Amino acid sequence: MSVLEVVSSLHPDLIVLDISMGDPNGIEVARRLRESGCRAKILFLTVHQSLDYLQAALAAGASAYVIKSRMNSDLLPAIRAARMGHFFVSPPLTVPIECDPDA
Repeated sequence: MSVLEVVSSLHPDLIVLDISMGDPNGIEVARRLRESGCRAKILFLTVHQSLDYLQAALAAGASAYVIKSRMNSDLLPAIRAARMGHFFVSPPLTVPIECDPDA
């Protein structure tokens, strides 16, 4: 069963994706979820510490971007922020101004 099928049957409030989760990758899954009208918050849990990946994740509809090496300290704050409608990005990355809806 695909992520898209599971989400359409369970209607979760929060979805955790990995960018490198296979084919399609997590960014493509997030994009498809948004296109299908899914309103769940999307949190990326990833090894990628690249601004390019961060920007792609945010453009695909992510609310949070957590680096796996910072999971112990960042995962719960990221979930809380996403549920409250805020963005969370693990340091040392930061949300680019053009992607920040709170700016």
